[in-house]
Amino acid sequence: MQELEIKIYGRVQGVLFRERIKRFAKNNQLNGFVENLADGSVLVLVQGNKENLDKFISWLKSFKGICFVRDLNIKEIKILEKYSDFKILKKDSYFLDKFKSGTNLIKSFQKSKFIPPLHLVIIPDGNRRWAKKRGLEKLKGHDKAADFDNLFSLFNEARGLGVKYVSLWGFSTENWKRGKEEIDNLFKLFFKNLEDLRKVIHKHKIRFRHFGRKDRFPKKLKEELVKLEKESKNYSDFNIQFCLDYGGRDEIVRAVNKILNSKKKKIDEEDFKKYLDSSDIPDPDMIIRTSGEQRLSGIMPYQGVYAELCFVKKHFPSFKPRDLRKAIKSFGKRKRRFGGS
Repeated sequence: MQELEIKIYGRVQGVLFRERIKRFAKNNQLNGFVENLADGSVLVLVQGNKENLDKFISWLKSFKGICFVRDLNIKEIKILEKYSDFKILKKDSYFLDKFKSGTNLIKSFQKSKFIPPLHLVIIPDGNRRWAKKRGLEKLKGHDKAADFDNLFSLFNEARGLGVKYVSLWGFSTENWKRGKEEIDNLFKLFFKNLEDLRKVIHKHKIRFRHFGRKDRFPKKLKEELVKLEKESKNYSDFNIQFCLDYGGRDEIVRAVNKILNSKKKKIDEEDFKKYLDSSDIPDPDMIIRTSGEQRLSGIMPYQGVYAELCFVKKHFPSFKPRDLRKAIKSFGKRKRRFGGS
C-alpha cells in the first residue's frame, strides 16, 4: 500500500475532471479524495497498490482534449490515515462550486503563460554559516544541506514547475583547500547521495550526469559516478547534474586541451560547446545562489552568459521547496532579450 499526493496542472477545473478521477479510482481499487485548488490546479490524495497507482498516473498523463493535463507534481508521502473510499471534496454548494471552478479555470489560463527555466543551476552556499549560527560544528551544516530527502524535495518541486534540468554545485576545484576532515566528510555525503539517487532514478526516469573532474576523487566515488551515469543514460523525463570537483575555468581549460588533442585548427562557438561538460544539454536559463552572496564564483561561465540570476538570503540548509518556487516564478516575470532590444 502506498500513498501519493498529486497536484495536477492544466485545464482541469470546470470540465468534470474530478468526476472522471473518482470514477477511475473506484474502478481500480484506489481510495482517497480529489479537490479543486484556488490556483486552478487539482489536488489528489490517493492510496492503493503500486500497480494501480502507476496505472492512475499513466491515465492522468493521457488527457489531451477538453481536459488537458499540462504537468503533474507527484510526491510519495507517509500514510497517516487509511481511506475506505474515494471522495470529491467540495467546500461550497453545488452551484457555488461550479462557479468557482470556472473562475479558477480562467486563472489557470492566465498562469499558463508562465514559462519556467528549462535548465536551472543552484549554488548551495552557506552550509557552514548555517551551522555556526546555531552553535553547531560546521560539518553539521553539510550534513543538513546534503540530506537526500531535502535535496529531492527541491528536485521534485523544480520538476513539478516544468524545469527539465537541475545542476547542483556540490564541490568546487577551490574546495580542495579545505581541511582533510571536511573534505572526507563531503565525499561520504556525496557517495551516500549517489546511493540514494540510484533508488529513485529508475522509478522517475531521471538522467544523471556528473560535471567536473573525476581523476582526483577516491576510487570508490569515481566508480559510483560512472556507474550511475551509465545506468541512467537512456532516461530523459528529468535530468540531474552534480557539479563535483568543478570549476568554470578548469572546464574551459579541459575543453581547450581536448580540442588541441583532436588537432582541429579552427572551431566556432557550437563546436566549442561540444567539448564542455554540458555538451548535450541546454545552457542555463537561471542561476540561484543561496546565503546572500552576489557572485557566481565560476559556475558555467561560458554557458551562463544569458542566465537570469537570483540571489537568496537564506542559507542553503534552510532553503525549502517554497523558496525555490518563489525564485522560479520570479523568472517567469523577467523579459529575456538575449542582447536584442
